Amino acid sequence: MFLSVFDVFKIGVGPSSSHTMGPMSAANRFLDLLLSNEWPRPSSNVHVASIKVSLHGSLAHTGIGHGTGRAVILGLMGERPDTVDPDRMDAIIDEVERSARVTPPGHPGYQFQPKTDLIFDKKVPLPGHANGMSFSAFDKDDRLLVKRIYYSIGGGFVVTDTELEQMRADKKKPAAAGERVPFPFASAKQMLEMSERSGLTIAQMKRANEETRMSAEELDAGLDRIWAAMSSCIDRGLKVDGIMPGGLKVRRRARAIHDKLQEEWRSNRINPLLANDWLSVYAMAVNEENAAGGRVVTAPTNGAAGVIPATIRYYQHFHEDWDREGIHNYLLTAAAVGGIIKHNASISGAEVGCQGEVGSAAAMAAAGLAAVMGATPEQIENAAEIALEHHLGMTCDPIAGLVQVPCIERNALGAVKAVTAASLAIKGDGQHFVPLDACIETMRQTGYDMSEKYKETSTGGLAVNVVEC
Repeated sequence: MFLSVFDVFKIGVGPSSSHTMGPMSAANRFLDLLLSNEWPRPSSNVHVASIKVSLHGSLAHTGIGHGTGRAVILGLMGERPDTVDPDRMDAIIDEVERSARVTPPGHPGYQFQPKTDLIFDKKVPLPGHANGMSFSAFDKDDRLLVKRIYYSIGGGFVVTDTELEQMRADKKKPAAAGERVPFPFASAKQMLEMSERSGLTIAQMKRANEETRMSAEELDAGLDRIWAAMSSCIDRGLKVDGIMPGGLKVRRRARAIHDKLQEEWRSNRINPLLANDWLSVYAMAVNEENAAGGRVVTAPTNGAAGVIPATIRYYQHFHEDWDREGIHNYLLTAAAVGGIIKHNASISGAEVGCQGEVGSAAAMAAAGLAAVMGATPEQIENAAEIALEHHLGMTCDPIAGLVQVPCIERNALGAVKAVTAASLAIKGDGQHFVPLDACIETMRQTGYDMSEKYKETSTGGLAVNVVEC
């Protein structure tokens, strides 16, 4: 089992990896399909004239608040999550709505009127996953030429219905011999066993796996880009105030809190909660940017994007021995744990609730922070388990389908839990009662049993008990 650090950490835009980045990528894939030879054409004289899209399940229920429709339109215009200019998005969407056409580069242009050709179907879920989409292309006589179903499975990952079936079948098979990476761990138990046999740290094993695909220089440059994007997101969030979009009239708070913390820092006043306050404001800054549709990094999702950047900035702020290599090791260790969670459970709020988003992020952050604080592999696994265990059962119930309440503060508390978990684990010897693998399996089972009302549909919990203003 190998999931690259650059699959776990992807640069994109807010507010949601599964509801924004995923649908945009699905639209990109459908455009690529239209130019390919992977679908049968009735004749050489038949051409695609129009496109229609339907959104299902969680995408239909909370898609408006998450900007899913906007993401589909941008994707059909050829825009991609990692390169789209957030400042141009409104103008691009206005042009499509005005012309009733999408004109992606390299394509002839297709009829697409968002008001009628983009359907939020709340009645008919697709069978494979809660985040389902159907893309269809028609000729000039409105005859269906090709249709594809895609699922946004969390963290910006998108698969077709057949790919999803294959993924699930592969999970049931024993690991094949002759894996393409030197350390093909698919569980925390395997990870610890391989570390003990090799004498390598988790970060070193992850690095060895990555370097089967790229050079050490390319890996380090990529890790630098990931942290630079995370750090820039924190800095932007600390400088901007005002009301976030979406209609709830939620005010940004990170800048005002940051200014107060700066005053306390300069005054040398004793504040026993100082570290927690800085952690919280860093995480809130990221998630306020995410809620506003800014540039963020999935970590492992947009809804949980603040936890890992906050704890890395905390590492820089409160650990004098931090360095570039430490940040690289943090990201590699966190990605190793994130890959195990994704492989054996889920990082999708629509599939398992927020335990799979902020819970996974906290586990990854605790592991990364423990690693750079000198923890053994056993202590790192313990740190991840502590952080994840105390998010089990957490629901995903965003008010009005917006990634604002309770999501922004939830990232702040997730970062605090991650630091606490790392500290507790380091003070022990790595021996503990609940293995990380058991905790991950518990999260999977809990998500399976959880009511759909509490899995990113905004039909239960805070979403129905708090009056929208």
